Amino acid sequence: MKQYNPNKIEKKWQEKWAQEGIYNAKLEPNKKKWYSLVEFPYPSGAGLHTGHIRSFTAMDIISRKRRMEGYNVLYPIGWDAFGLPTENYAIKTGISPQQATAENVATFKRQLQSLGLSFDWSREVNTTDPKYYRWTQWIFIKLFENGLAYKSKASINWCLSCKIGLANEEVVNGACERCGGLVEKREKEQWMLKITAYAEKLLAGLDEVDYLQDIQTQQKNWIGKSEGVEIAFKLKDTEKSVPVFTTRPETIFGATYLVLAPENQLVASLQDRIENFAEVEAYIQKATQKTEIERANFEKEKTGIPLKGVVAINPANQKEIPVWVSDYVLADYQTGAIMAVPAHDERDLAFAEKFQLEIQSVLDGNLPDKEVLVNSLEFTGLSVAEARGKITALVGGVTKTSYKLRDWVFSRQRYWGEPIPIIFCGDCGYVPVPEDQLPVTLPKVEKYQPRDDGESPLASVKEWVNVPCPSCAKEAQRETDVMPNWAGSSWYFLRYTDPTNEQEFASQDALKYFLPVDWYNGGMEHVTLHLLYSRFWNLFLHDLQQVPYKEPYAKRTKHGMILGPDGKKMSKSKGNVVNPDPLIKEFGADALRLYEMFMGPFDQMIPWDNRGILGTARFLEKVWRTNQLVQEKSTDSEDSEALQSALHATLKKVTEDIESMSFNTSVSQMMIFINAVQKEGRITQTNWQLFLQVLAPFAPHIAEELWAEFGNTKTIHLSAWPKYDSERIQTDVFLLVVQVNGKVRAQIEARKDLTEAEAIQLAKNNAGLKKWLAEGEIQKTIFVPNRVLNFLQ
Repeated sequence: MKQYNPNKIEKKWQEKWAQEGIYNAKLEPNKKKWYSLVEFPYPSGAGLHTGHIRSFTAMDIISRKRRMEGYNVLYPIGWDAFGLPTENYAIKTGISPQQATAENVATFKRQLQSLGLSFDWSREVNTTDPKYYRWTQWIFIKLFENGLAYKSKASINWCLSCKIGLANEEVVNGACERCGGLVEKREKEQWMLKITAYAEKLLAGLDEVDYLQDIQTQQKNWIGKSEGVEIAFKLKDTEKSVPVFTTRPETIFGATYLVLAPENQLVASLQDRIENFAEVEAYIQKATQKTEIERANFEKEKTGIPLKGVVAINPANQKEIPVWVSDYVLADYQTGAIMAVPAHDERDLAFAEKFQLEIQSVLDGNLPDKEVLVNSLEFTGLSVAEARGKITALVGGVTKTSYKLRDWVFSRQRYWGEPIPIIFCGDCGYVPVPEDQLPVTLPKVEKYQPRDDGESPLASVKEWVNVPCPSCAKEAQRETDVMPNWAGSSWYFLRYTDPTNEQEFASQDALKYFLPVDWYNGGMEHVTLHLLYSRFWNLFLHDLQQVPYKEPYAKRTKHGMILGPDGKKMSKSKGNVVNPDPLIKEFGADALRLYEMFMGPFDQMIPWDNRGILGTARFLEKVWRTNQLVQEKSTDSEDSEALQSALHATLKKVTEDIESMSFNTSVSQMMIFINAVQKEGRITQTNWQLFLQVLAPFAPHIAEELWAEFGNTKTIHLSAWPKYDSERIQTDVFLLVVQVNGKVRAQIEARKDLTEAEAIQLAKNNAGLKKWLAEGEIQKTIFVPNRVLNFLQ
């Protein structure tokens, strides 16, 4: 019996699969297609870590199963390579972002290929490749031509140290992610994308797709559609008024003060009336140093300052109420002002209690069927439904629809991004670069730091900036801001369908055949902005009749994050990143893949445990040894009924578990089956090969090696997925109650003839029991057949 050598086996089959191109998808209109998608990685200098592998392996298992089910599978990969970390590296080392990216991509590619992932490498894309971002720029021009890209003053996060604008996501605890320095809010001309024009389409599209409920909820909450009423509160002794938007106009009798956002322009216009303007100005300055994410945090302590000398009139009861400024109100959300009803809003209540403001209840919810108004003059006693319209009419309210969604701030004052393909002419204004001049490529620069005036480093390259106007030929200047790293990832799934096309971003034939993406998996950190932005671009291109489907992703699922061994998010700065290279070298890729799937429920966060891979490595050794028990010339009928039952139960469970992403229980079931074969001491070749076929998506190298040993010349990965026979599955199963120190910790389905050793193994393989069993060394086990297993520590 030859020794199991995973490194030798894995290298051999990876080379053979690449040579034969068995994972390359082809445009075959007469064959059913399947499109699997993972979020393409950012190739950092730190290289791949074990957290990346979880999603890639899961979708690899699904993709491999689909190939065996007869689908033409597209499972592509590429690189989301523009962005801040590489630019930081260039500033620090002087190595160009282009060179750093090429080196990082080479490392990531080697690591991914060492895992035996069935990516179609012939379709590899890179967002920093001019051949790719030519089409990113082309899409931007189409947005511009259709009035969806425009330049406007916008409030941005500004790092005082780096002299650069930052996205909200690049500000951590009020500090710059790049340098840790102070961040403030500044007004600056920015390119914007009018995503708000697609708010309704983005909401409606959610009814057409299969997204997990929490993903749907995050999308809806970010769009934040509200049906309500806009009401004007006049300011006493002035001609001015404060418009507020409310979804509950019937509570206006409980509005005891107004709150303006610090940036609300009305504050400056009232300077002469505000008796404490110097204090107000100081408060506003401090508020601009906070990000919107911080300000919107429900749990943070409320801060604010009154506008002394400014009084508003409640239009419902004509009462005079104070006006405050507070940073919990955002300037560009709705009207930038609210009517505060502290008796019926938790944020308003926290504010009112802190500053001892009036709290007036106007709703009585104690009646069994409805809320009725109280303390509301002639409307007292009416139900909410009866009062809403009447009160809206009384105060002159206007019915409106409001959205939390705001237009997308699209420009960055950096070097390492796609140049925005716009030229500014003093006579013609903003003019798009002609399509035959795309791509606008990045010039070489000496310094990658932003300039002292906050402009991009590109602004210093005069020979690149100064160009003739495409419209009138007079002297003009290129736009020197670049796109955010969201740009390239907003359409990469389209380019995968036809990645080498030089005439268009993808042919209609390729788009119609491969789209939509059948199953997209990624992390929860990207189910809001990336998902929203890419859906927006796809909807826009659909309106231009450039893509055939409104929604790009038919299904979207998520994976739980793998934390470092210390239980914290993996980070190079924390020193808790787990590199897969030494693990693959010691245990093999198959063992690492299996452990990533076995370590716990796929959708839950879980810390990395270096000891865990020992279990899956031992399992594969056992599979290798079990191969020696195969009776090559026997028929499947010669296996015992118990073993055939175990086999078909395994086929059934793995088939169903893959679809529900219950990978950990699939692996557990396969372990149980191998134990059953070893107990039996033999298995027929026919049945053993059925097992190898369901093992193949999880551990593709060892399955291929053992498959070939039986003379199979066609790869196992293109063989037919095995069907289970329900009639062969014995139903004499029971729920094994597992106790730890006498306390019930799990109930596991098991067959009735389970031995104590098998019960112990079954329990130890159960993810839910791991934390209980890890609390102390097992001193004794008590086993009651067909009933209970108790671990005593």
